[in-house]
Amino acid sequence: MRRGADLARRAGDQGSATVWAVLCATLLCLLFAAVLALGQVTGARQRAAAAADLAALAAADVALDGREAACATAERVAAAQHARVVRCHLGGEIADLTAEARAGPYAVRVRARAGPADAPISGAAAR
Repeated sequence: MRRGADLARRAGDQGSATVWAVLCATLLCLLFAAVLALGQVTGARQRAAAAADLAALAAADVALDGREAACATAERVAAAQHARVVRCHLGGEIADLTAEARAGPYAVRVRARAGPADAPISGAAAR
């Protein structure tokens, strides 16, 4: 008789551990997905920053050849870094551009400027 009473008392709790285990596993999966997404965005940000810096330096290096040549050089350098130039402006010897890198559904844009240290900063490049 005692055995029957124990079974009747525990019958209401059967399966609750399974629900808690599924809930905890789901929360851990969501946390892991958030960490992976953060890693993708951080990687894209670093890649965009490196591409923008290198492309701005390359564009400033050939600035005397004209805007078309400078921006084309910047686009080639950015493409080698798996990024693309979104905006390219040349003010005198100063190259001011924005590069974009993608990682999955995320797109990150970074702005960079480059030019000689003694070059005067124009109004458009100073913004």
